[in-house]
Amino acid sequence: MPIAARAFAATAADQPLSPYSFDRRDPGPDDVAIEIKYCGVCHSDLHIVQNDLGGTRYPIVPGHEIAGVVTAVGANVSRFKEGDRVGVGCMVDSCRTCVSCQAGEEQYCVPGMTQTYGSPDPKGADVGQIVTQGGYSDRITVDQNYVLSIPDSLPLDAAAPLLCAGITTYSPLRHWKVGPRSKVAVVGLGGLGHMAVKLAVAMGAEVSVLSTSDRKRADAERMGASHFLINSDKDAMKAAAEKFDLIINTVSATHEIASHLNLLARDGTMVMLGLTTEGLPVFAMPLLWRRRSVAGSLIGGIRETQEMLDFCAEHGIACDIETIAPHQINEAYARMEKSDVRYRFVIDMAQIGAAA
Repeated sequence: MPIAARAFAATAADQPLSPYSFDRRDPGPDDVAIEIKYCGVCHSDLHIVQNDLGGTRYPIVPGHEIAGVVTAVGANVSRFKEGDRVGVGCMVDSCRTCVSCQAGEEQYCVPGMTQTYGSPDPKGADVGQIVTQGGYSDRITVDQNYVLSIPDSLPLDAAAPLLCAGITTYSPLRHWKVGPRSKVAVVGLGGLGHMAVKLAVAMGAEVSVLSTSDRKRADAERMGASHFLINSDKDAMKAAAEKFDLIINTVSATHEIASHLNLLARDGTMVMLGLTTEGLPVFAMPLLWRRRSVAGSLIGGIRETQEMLDFCAEHGIACDIETIAPHQINEAYARMEKSDVRYRFVIDMAQIGAAA
């Protein structure tokens, strides 16, 4: 029979999130039922709730940084058992047959991955779900092939944001082969940026942080950054010209990037990770003169996400978090818009029944 779930959902772009009850599907043969313990709050949740990208279908339960415990498994499930610590990231299915899926890059599924929330839900018909619903809830049912194992050494609350912020930064660092001789700059020390710093340092890179002010310098140094640059300091930016092999740009607001390209060495790449909703001007000359590139990257496949979790466990890496109760989500959104969080809000779903 369906599994009753409690959640916080958005009902319209101009309305606050509010309590919402709905049904999850009972586990099928290949499914894992999960009690959600914690769910991270991603900036993309805010974009979807406010319909910044268009196409949001309400009501919508956001949340794709999910950490919890298995409560039941289907008959064909072999990878998980009741009581296991597990995670669910940004996708819960894909076509499984296209060239990207076959390569273990399900995030680039050609027909399109099934996102954890907001995607058409072909498996939700039995419980009346038109679109998938995410992790701002106390229960979820997911196909075993899209569930991750969370190592015992990682606290569940601090591990939850690894399912998006962690893999979103890990994947480009791996793809561009960051290692002991690499020089990496991270633009923006927020939810994504602080993970990029920690991961790049653990990979052996010399890491610099670029920011708009000095207020996070101590944090950057604590995380292992060797240098901290204020991007409005023209002398410092000039001195850093042609220094970096890779720039990880995590800023999700509209901002100027053309001058940052001069910081790249020959064949260097700036990777855009922030979900901006407006165009960012780029000029050809800085690219042509040093064979530089501007690229994008989107989370990682299931295999790489598990690799990231294991890497974090091995190196003692987790997100810096601020835990909130579900009823505090609207306050968290308001603070997130002001960049007033160090460095990721995580919802404690055990408090789903707490009074506002």
